[in-house]
Amino acid sequence: MNGYAFTLQGAALVALGTGALHWPDQRLLVVSDLHLGKADRIARRGGTLLPPYETQDTLLRLEADIERTHATTIVALGDSFDDMAAADDLPETGRLWLTRLMAGRRWIWIAGNHDPAPQGLGGSHLASFLLPPLTFRHNALATATAEISGHYHPKARLGGGVRPCFLMDQTRVILPAYGTYTGGLHCTAPELQTLMGDDALAVLTGARPLVMPMPSLQVPAVASTSSR
Repeated sequence: MNGYAFTLQGAALVALGTGALHWPDQRLLVVSDLHLGKADRIARRGGTLLPPYETQDTLLRLEADIERTHATTIVALGDSFDDMAAADDLPETGRLWLTRLMAGRRWIWIAGNHDPAPQGLGGSHLASFLLPPLTFRHNALATATAEISGHYHPKARLGGGVRPCFLMDQTRVILPAYGTYTGGLHCTAPELQTLMGDDALAVLTGARPLVMPMPSLQVPAVASTSSR
């Protein structure tokens, strides 16, 4: 499987090229910041009309990752929906698709800042989730150890382009946004530099994940309408 294998506090993990995190020993798959319904939310608020296919594309990739990893536990690290209205207005096709993916699996929704408590869906709804030695939450805590989080949508510059990336050091992993329509924060931003140690790595997503030291040069944050 296409990914970068590493260990965090004794847990053997794989950062997949898709942006998902796999914990094979626990048959667990982690994704962050799906932002389902973003095109609908932008249109609802009078913004630029985007092709309304991001939910379909995101769920298609998620289904493929679940099938490839044979995961029986799924942890969604918050901001799974772009706002509460997007969760409430999820099209029936998307709702049925999610229901099918959740069937027979343990599904944990972590509260995010966009969707503190998605309604009308199965699974467990938690502020954070502990599966020793790891703790899963949406937004990283500076004092935490053995932590898996999301929220920041980290990205790194490679040549003339920018790619979503995992950030990891000896105490934490920050996942890239998994959703199709997501912007990002460059990994040199002060918020991320403060959280990550001097030994931090950036694992850029894509068909061939690239591992490199986390850049430290201060540059402006990156914003885009699509992460793919």
